[in-house]
Amino acid sequence: MDFAFVFPGQGSQSVGMMAGLSGHAVVRETFAEAAQVLGQDFWTLASEGPEDALARTVVTQPLMLTADVAVWRLWCSQRAERPAVVAGHSLGEYAALVAADAIGFADALRITRVRAEAMQAAVPEGSGGMAAILGLDDAAVEAACTEAAQGEVLEPANFNSPGQVVIAGTRAAVERGVAAAKARGAKRALMLPMSVPSHCALMHGAAETLAQALAGIEVRTPRITVLHNVDMAAHQDPADIRAALKRQLFSPVRWVGSLQAVAGRGISAVAECGPGKVLAPLCRRIDDRLQGTALVDDAAIATFAGLISGAAA
Repeated sequence: MDFAFVFPGQGSQSVGMMAGLSGHAVVRETFAEAAQVLGQDFWTLASEGPEDALARTVVTQPLMLTADVAVWRLWCSQRAERPAVVAGHSLGEYAALVAADAIGFADALRITRVRAEAMQAAVPEGSGGMAAILGLDDAAVEAACTEAAQGEVLEPANFNSPGQVVIAGTRAAVERGVAAAKARGAKRALMLPMSVPSHCALMHGAAETLAQALAGIEVRTPRITVLHNVDMAAHQDPADIRAALKRQLFSPVRWVGSLQAVAGRGISAVAECGPGKVLAPLCRRIDDRLQGTALVDDAAIATFAGLISGAAA
């Protein structure tokens, strides 16, 4: 049975995030490898926090990459089956590329640190913002952004599921966007605790820095199909992969389209490979053919393994 793995990104981190899988040597070894590459004790941060340290972009991005890859390596150490398709939400795309052997783990760690630093430097602290808009269709959210921009940057940043869109831009414009969305009948519209406005035009400068860093690492043809956020397509040429990663930084994450593309390939079983349970519940909301399982502990891994084995029998 074909199945897919999806990798979570920034926002899925929490203190104790690896508790369900902490007893596995391969998990601890992956964190030790990350510490050796970047000189930071990510295991203690993941286990003990503090929460505000986990929320710092320059920490969160390599930390989440490490956690995602640790769960992937655990799966590979226990199971022979490999997904037919992988995808990652925003930062999670780097873990997907590591899983597909398109980028080495050490290079991905360095790149995500550069990416995070460039994003933080691109917009002065407190001048950017993001907000979640719930209960409006995509067209209504886009109209709210157009109305509220008033000459500033304000754009849809994440199309997470039908009726769940995140917007990003200058902080004042995002606040106006929240009001405009509420006026259009949004069930909820709330500012998110993120100062870096990802996936909008404010990230063009950061994308140039990222592109320079990507040019300095080896990118290989993926061994597993990787669906990219920016165009919901699979790329084989390393130059195209680099270009997709650059564009991703200032373009919206098209998660709805990505999961619809997974379902369109006849895949129904999707595993969220990393800490937290953010992406798995979105599967059914995006396409009722999809069943998501978050691999947060041994029981969940066993459940998913049984699902794909049972369907194949």
